[in-house]
Amino acid sequence: MLHVEARTQLGDFDLDVVVSAHPGRCLALAGPSGAGKSTVLRIVGGLLRPQQGLVRCDDQVWLDTALGINVAPEKRRCGYVFQDYALFEHLNAWQNVAYGLRHLSRRERQHRAEALLDRFGLLPRARARPHTMSGGERQRVAVARALAREPNALLLDEPLSALDARTRASAGRELAAVLRDAQVPSILVTHDFSEAAVLGDHVAVIDGGRVVQHGTPGELAATPASAFVADFTGAVVLTGIARPDTHGLTVVDLDGGGQLTSTDRAEGPVAASVYPWEIVIEPLNAPTIGSARNRLRAEVVSVTTVGGRVRLGLAAGQPLIAEVSEAAVGELDLRPGAHITASWKAAATRLVRT
Repeated sequence: MLHVEARTQLGDFDLDVVVSAHPGRCLALAGPSGAGKSTVLRIVGGLLRPQQGLVRCDDQVWLDTALGINVAPEKRRCGYVFQDYALFEHLNAWQNVAYGLRHLSRRERQHRAEALLDRFGLLPRARARPHTMSGGERQRVAVARALAREPNALLLDEPLSALDARTRASAGRELAAVLRDAQVPSILVTHDFSEAAVLGDHVAVIDGGRVVQHGTPGELAATPASAFVADFTGAVVLTGIARPDTHGLTVVDLDGGGQLTSTDRAEGPVAASVYPWEIVIEPLNAPTIGSARNRLRAEVVSVTTVGGRVRLGLAAGQPLIAEVSEAAVGELDLRPGAHITASWKAAATRLVRT
């Protein structure tokens, strides 16, 4: 197991985190830029010494500031995949993978490097230079290089951020399979919750140098502990004042006008969250159909195609986002300036106190 404790000054805030990753499992450190995620990775890799810290991988202590232990980066059995992959442009693919294997003969280095490239489907590109490779190929070369020394842990800093949107989805699936097969603990840094959900078995959300919530991706999405976590996981967040209603329900009088109902119990200032795909778009004066208790009049502000779906930006006292099919856009004549009703169920609405 890889266990990390780190406390140190970071600009305007203090980093204070405790996280662990288990063999064959990936811990995703997720949060906004400047939250301290990459600093944790650098501490584990030995690139930064915190004021107080402990890094232990199985029975090896890589860092213990209390005991004065600080193992040099090159002596930590740790594979590191940098955000831009940091491949050597003057070396071909197999030479990049073999770079850290200088204790072996050239023949042995090449054999091990080509075996890893073959595992990632890149053997035909073994003699290609990085500048001739696609973003996905470069990523796989970087991961192969990190695995070449048979590390006890893997560290990945924003491994998909350098890829275009078309490549990112397939590269993410391939990387998730690699992390599972590696059978070593891995820690991955990302600012994208969807990426954390694909790659991470467990997610620790970091904000301002602190882990504000951790759990499986499903747990974070279903039960966000704060408005920040709800927003980070992709939910629409609406603020208001909650009060008890009949039948165990809660009514929220929204800031800016309107009401919504939730099956969660709360009272006082709250943040209400709902995911864009839970929101149904109907014509403004359409008869009420179904059991959705929440119905807000809204104006379409923007219409954006994202993959096979369309994201609608809505103004309804507070901003809303809904996701619909391309067919629905045509059928409902959805365009900027159109007035519609946005509806969703009380059971789809989570409440957290603010």
